[in-house]
Amino acid sequence: MQTFSHQGFDIAYTDRGAVTGTGEPILLVHGFSSSVHVNWVAPGWIKTLTEAGYRAIAFDHRGHGQSSKSYDTADYTPQAMAGDAVALLDHLGIGTAHVFGYSMGARVSTFMALSEPDRVHSLILGGLGYGMVDGVGDWDPIAEALMVDDPESVTHARGKMFRSFADQTKSDRKALAACIATSRELISEEEIARVTQPTLIGVGTKDDIAGSAQQLAALMPNAIAFDIEGRDHMLSVGDRTFKAAVLDFLKDHPIS
Repeated sequence: MQTFSHQGFDIAYTDRGAVTGTGEPILLVHGFSSSVHVNWVAPGWIKTLTEAGYRAIAFDHRGHGQSSKSYDTADYTPQAMAGDAVALLDHLGIGTAHVFGYSMGARVSTFMALSEPDRVHSLILGGLGYGMVDGVGDWDPIAEALMVDDPESVTHARGKMFRSFADQTKSDRKALAACIATSRELISEEEIARVTQPTLIGVGTKDDIAGSAQQLAALMPNAIAFDIEGRDHMLSVGDRTFKAAVLDFLKDHPIS
C-alpha cells in the first residue's frame, strides 16, 4: 500500500496491473467497516480485474484500514469521501475511470458520478439498490453496537453483524461510529436520474440491506440490474456470477 494526502488525511491505496502503463483504470471503492484487503483482495476482485487486463486501483476510506482516522462526524459525508476518490485519480494522473463501489462505497461512487461526471466513465454499484434513495433501515443501533465494551451485550441483529465484522477486521470502532453517523446521506430520485453513465447494479437476492436493484435502475437512464442469486449482503461481494457480469459490462463499455 502507498499513501497520498488529502484534506489532512493520509489515504492508503494500491495500484495494480499498471506495470506497463496500459489497461483501462477501474477505481474500487469499498464498503463500511471494510478495507481494500477485505473488500477487494480477499474476494479475488483485484486478481480477476488485473488478469482481465484492467488497472485496478483501490483505497482505504478515511477512518478505515490503513488510512488516517478521525472521530469528527463532519469528516465522513459521502461528498468528502467522494472527494478522496477524485483526489486519488488526480494523484495518479488519471482523467477518467470505471468506478466500482460496494455498499457504502456504492453511495460514495454515486456522489462522485454526480459531482464529477467527467471522471466516471462507467459505474458499477454492488450491495446497494433503492436503499440509495429511501435508506437502508435503522443504523443507529449499529453505531451503539460499535461503541459498547462487551460485544456479547449486543442484541440487535444488524448491530451484532457489523460489530463482529469490525472486530474481525480490527477496525477503529470509534472512527466507524463517527462515519456511520453522516455517511448515509440519501440521494433523491431526481438526482439519481441525473446519473447518465452506463451503470450496472448488482444486489444479492437474500440481501435485506440494499433495497431493489431493479427499482433503482428504473430511475436511471442507462442502468441495468443484476440479481446475485442466493447471496446476502456479505456473501454477494465475491460471487463468481457477479464477477462475470462485471467483466461483461466493462467489456461492453470500454473507455477508449
